[in-house]
Amino acid sequence: MTALLEARGLYKSFGDRTVLRGVSLELAAGEVVAVIGASGSGKSTLLRCLNLLEPIDDGQILLGGEDISDPRVGANRVRARFGAVFQSFNLFPHLSVLDNVTLASRVVHRMPRAEAEAKAMGLLDRVGLTGLARSHPDRLSGGQQQRAAIVRAIATDPEILLLDEITSALDPELVGEVLELVAQLAAEGSTILMATHEMAFARDVAHRVLFLDDGVVLEQGTPTEVFGAPREPRTREFLARFTA
Repeated sequence: MTALLEARGLYKSFGDRTVLRGVSLELAAGEVVAVIGASGSGKSTLLRCLNLLEPIDDGQILLGGEDISDPRVGANRVRARFGAVFQSFNLFPHLSVLDNVTLASRVVHRMPRAEAEAKAMGLLDRVGLTGLARSHPDRLSGGQQQRAAIVRAIATDPEILLLDEITSALDPELVGEVLELVAQLAAEGSTILMATHEMAFARDVAHRVLFLDDGVVLEQGTPTEVFGAPREPRTREFLARFTA
């Protein structure tokens, strides 16, 4: 498959601490890739580098064949091609759910308000949030806030959806409703790169799995290969914590 997104030898340091050490990956259109690894392995930094929220120190990032890591490339234009969802929801507390969802469509993509709101209401209805469209985020549960954040990310029809540990801040009983929505998006052909600690979800939904360890892609393959017959001792050690 032709890569829609490609990272080549990414390096990233914060002061004296090197977080990414030559990370390379490919993501094809319609593919779901899960990035797994211990806390501090570089998963979140990798996603933030890919959509230019963090500058890389070395390497190259290609999106649709364009070198978006070139300093001359407009970062805002690139970010508009991604949809990103983070573990902390990041909804604007002073805006209603509907205004949160339509903000990028109206401001970045210049969509007329009526059109943006009609589209948003359709998406909110899909996730059971139409009754809360005029509410502010503090009136929603964590699971509802995260579903609203996902709707906000997909409202602009992004080429790639970046999901960064989106269930880690949720109570256990709310995790399922968020993962169900992601599984639906995956089944519909969305292109998704997700950092996750939900191993069963990665095994069942992802097409490929990357194991990131201390800033290095130590192992990658299909879920059957990585979860069923990991080659690297460190991968087996990491996965044993979830299967014990």
